[in-house]
Amino acid sequence: MQWLSWDVNLKTRLIGETLFNLLFWMYFPFITIYFSEAFGPVIAGVMMTVPSVISIFGSMIGGYVTDRLGRRPTMLIGSFMQVVMFALFALSLSHWWDYISFVGISLGKSLYRPASAAMVADLVSKKERRQVFATFVTANNLGAVLGPVIGAVLFFNYRSELLWTCTLVTLCYSIAIFFMVRETMPKEDRKVEYKSGVLSVIKGQWMSYYVIFRDKVFFLYILGGIFITVSIMQLDLYLAVYVNDHVPTQDLVATKNLLLTLSSEEVFGWMLGLNGLMFVFCVVPVMKLLKKWSDRNTLILATVLSGLGMFLVSVTSNAWLLFLFTFIFTLGEIIHAPVVQNFVSTYAPKNARGQYMGASDLQFSVGRFIAPVTVILSATMSPLFVFGFILACALVSAGLYFVLFRVFSENDPMESICET
Repeated sequence: MQWLSWDVNLKTRLIGETLFNLLFWMYFPFITIYFSEAFGPVIAGVMMTVPSVISIFGSMIGGYVTDRLGRRPTMLIGSFMQVVMFALFALSLSHWWDYISFVGISLGKSLYRPASAAMVADLVSKKERRQVFATFVTANNLGAVLGPVIGAVLFFNYRSELLWTCTLVTLCYSIAIFFMVRETMPKEDRKVEYKSGVLSVIKGQWMSYYVIFRDKVFFLYILGGIFITVSIMQLDLYLAVYVNDHVPTQDLVATKNLLLTLSSEEVFGWMLGLNGLMFVFCVVPVMKLLKKWSDRNTLILATVLSGLGMFLVSVTSNAWLLFLFTFIFTLGEIIHAPVVQNFVSTYAPKNARGQYMGASDLQFSVGRFIAPVTVILSATMSPLFVFGFILACALVSAGLYFVLFRVFSENDPMESICET
């Protein structure tokens, strides 16, 4: 599906979200350092767990509101909340206000995401969804590659100017949503509960999610996502520890005319760079190659590549081999990201897409919460054991995905996403 043929809703959002994510990655990697200097590393570490918890509830609330008010109003609520919080952060009234603003930005993003994903499902045919989701993943990761490089200068030297720029860009994007993005939710599915009390709305929300998680197929999908997230998150966790502790300074290229030597920190930096570049340049081509693959086979391939690539890291300290294994586990991550979004958008009932999208985010939040256990294990266990644990998580995920589609095919054997 060519970008020029996209609906104006999708074009507007792709441009807006690309710019916003670029700015987001200019400040996000350095926010822990900022709060550590202000409050100390222990307090800052505890404080940085709060946005993840807030995001869990924000995604669930955002999904619920998406299916009641619609996609566009929920996106506007989330985006304008971020405008206000960025402005408050830029004013920097105190470190505590800065922290509240940061938490508010996280809440706004988590409210926005389910509505954004549901709108893609509303507008794009099942056949083209993987490609569209892949394009959004590419755009988001473009910021992850360029943002930290620029932010390393701007955040510490021109923080106020950077945050005011974030405020302005987010405001412009919010205005664009208001004037250019139309509602895509069918009117007959909208359930605005004006007369319900607050307690009734909360009760209705949790009852809805209770029904969702009793869905065996969806529960297996969440469980499989949690285990593979544990594997995927190791790039920023145990992998950094392993490279720092076990990879020596070495010559990457040693010829008569050229000598390129990398320290362990530089090797890890190159691995991160390769990961980021692959997300920018490989997501769309890879999804085109796998276009005819079923969601089942694609997800199982993603988990195996992710786990195997990570495990192979444990058998070497050679930089070139580490780059090769980085390519393998990044390929698994690239395949996984668009397909999980495609699956839930296909599986979710049209009148509950927002809630399913919001509930789907739980796999990433819970997976991120569990993932640091590898760093704890590394204090007493060998690298081979820790990477074996990571591989086991990936293989458990593959098994859960296999069972998921087996159960799904038994319930709906004609469903095309189960075709082999």
